Amino acid sequence: MSAPIVEDVSLADLKKGLADGSIVLVDVREQIEWDAGHIPGAIFNPLSLFDPTALPGAAPGKRVVLHCRSGRRSIDALAAAQSFGRVDVRAHFGGGILAWVGAGEPVE
Repeated sequence: MSAPIVEDVSLADLKKGLADGSIVLVDVREQIEWDAGHIPGAIFNPLSLFDPTALPGAAPGKRVVLHCRSGRRSIDALAAAQSFGRVDVRAHFGGGILAWVGAGEPVE
């Protein structure tokens, strides 16, 4: 498998996209991590059961962004989505939940 195409999304861009609805955030951490706290508005699709068909479809003005704890699993999920044919899924929030919480952002 070739390396995935990866576009890094900054914290500022993630916050703006979540606020204006242009980003659909997908959390690929596992159930226990999700239950302990997740970014408000995120969709749950854990890497261990990752299903590219469950990702939101491509839509004008919408960008699917994956995230995990610190950035490694979201790259693996990007690779899986792209190998499945989802060439529109290429963005991830590399800092993950650690960067989100570290910046004082809320979790639910």
